[in-house]
Amino acid sequence: MAYTDNTAVKLYLGLTGSGDDALITALIVRAQAMIDRFTGRTFEASDATRYFFSDDVDAGVLWFGGDLCSITSVTNGDGTAITVSDIQTMPVNTTPYYGLRIDPTVGAFTAGTSTADRITVVGKWAYSASAPADIVQATIRMTAFLYRARENGGDTDRTVFAGNATLSPQALPVDVQAAVRAYAMAVTSCA
Repeated sequence: MAYTDNTAVKLYLGLTGSGDDALITALIVRAQAMIDRFTGRTFEASDATRYFFSDDVDAGVLWFGGDLCSITSVTNGDGTAITVSDIQTMPVNTTPYYGLRIDPTVGAFTAGTSTADRITVVGKWAYSASAPADIVQATIRMTAFLYRARENGGDTDRTVFAGNATLSPQALPVDVQAAVRAYAMAVTSCA
């Protein structure tokens, strides 16, 4: 899934033809990847499955090491399905989630060290089900930046010396960095 589309980028750039549609589509993918890498997050996703071992459980909490915005199912390491109503999200009632706790009256997370004994969580592993408006705009802006850079790529990615000043290129334009900085997190490994 893309955070934006050709129509929005072409509107921003003032383009009307379809001659650069394939290029713009490719640049949207690059821009989205750059924003994800800068923030350490993904901003929308389809259901996916992640697996966790006993090392991921501490004090009764299953820690993800990444964002989860919706839960489809949870299966304990012993193969028991855990109903979503028996789970407390961490944080409570606010996404993205970074951990789960089972209602202690129901049980506890159990997992071994073998592949067959893993805790399985199926859900949308992303910051949100769809990209927030400022992430969409940052993606449009970043795509436009990359599109325009194709004309003068040699000048946008090299250090420039002007008198006593040194100007170094940014990985992301300053306005894009400002828009996405609030979402940046320390990148941690996911299970």
